[in-house]
Amino acid sequence: MGFRKKNKSPPVLSHEFVIQNHADMVSCLAMIILLGLMFEVTAKFAIMFITVQYNVTQVLDEKSEQGIRYQYGPKDVATVFFYLLIAVILHALIQEYILDKINRRLHLSKTKHSKFNESGQLAAFYLFSFVWGCSILTAEDFATNPTLLWEHYPHTDMVFQVKFFYICQIAYWLHALPELYFQKVRKEDIPRQLYYICLYVVHITGAYVLNLHRLGLVLLVPHYLVELLFHASRLFYFSDENKQKGFTLWALLFVIARLLTLTLSVLTFGFGLPRTENHGFSLADGNFNVLTIRMTCLAAICLTQAWMMWKFINFQLKKWREHSQNQASKKKMVSPKSKPHKREPTRGASNGVVKSEDKTSPRARKAKAS
Repeated sequence: MGFRKKNKSPPVLSHEFVIQNHADMVSCLAMIILLGLMFEVTAKFAIMFITVQYNVTQVLDEKSEQGIRYQYGPKDVATVFFYLLIAVILHALIQEYILDKINRRLHLSKTKHSKFNESGQLAAFYLFSFVWGCSILTAEDFATNPTLLWEHYPHTDMVFQVKFFYICQIAYWLHALPELYFQKVRKEDIPRQLYYICLYVVHITGAYVLNLHRLGLVLLVPHYLVELLFHASRLFYFSDENKQKGFTLWALLFVIARLLTLTLSVLTFGFGLPRTENHGFSLADGNFNVLTIRMTCLAAICLTQAWMMWKFINFQLKKWREHSQNQASKKKMVSPKSKPHKREPTRGASNGVVKSEDKTSPRARKAKAS
């Protein structure tokens, strides 16, 4: 991990050397890009990496007040690359100065150690993105009026905060791919993490490219809140296994978020966009309002929600089995030792004397014996 003092340095350019010093290498690369601003020859190339591109000036109202809006284009790849480097550096800082110190105190096992690091990194990102997304929604009208999600489509123009939000989101989830190597993630955990990383990249990039950034932002904010609650609950669970109340609230909000996502998606792709005036496919105008793309987007969202619900149900069943097994083991440990029961007297016996079933008188029995 970067920024950590090592007693023994591995061979240069070996796998261990790259893993231990990757944050320092990335910091040097980001510094070179920043230094490019100091020279006139390289400044125009450095600006392409650092600042948001494709700004346009628009007249906002009849008073001729002008506002700056942004669109997307190929140069955004360079901007995403630079903030990917920043994400790697921030990832290393959080790991080195926060998570590693907590791990040393908790003395977790290897499995819990890996999950703790994952939840710690994601909780920090979800918290930052949720607060940022809420600040954007409070300044926009489409947060309170769902019809603005599809009216006047295509929404090619974005304010600075919206475009920069999407740039940072794509950069973060792309940076998570090399982090699987840098963090030495266990082989059995790589497929699970690859699934959700690729889903984030595809969905966020799709909303950005297809000019559906309004719908994407509205869906991301509640989803990030639910994921923040889950990973925060898991962090508390690792510190104390009795703290599991957060998972109950997470389960409730998870189902509500899935229903909200499906409802808004069906309204937008099934009812809203088909009724707009601008139909057709045009790359120049950024218009993708055709049946094929609408149904593809809706199917992708529905399949993703179904997959998430399937994982959620399996997770709940696993927790229920573990809880029932723990309860059964506690009952066995608490239950008193079984005491030997007194043997019930046999029928016809009382106080050790066997009663005869012959009801005849003693004189009659003597007569029979003689």
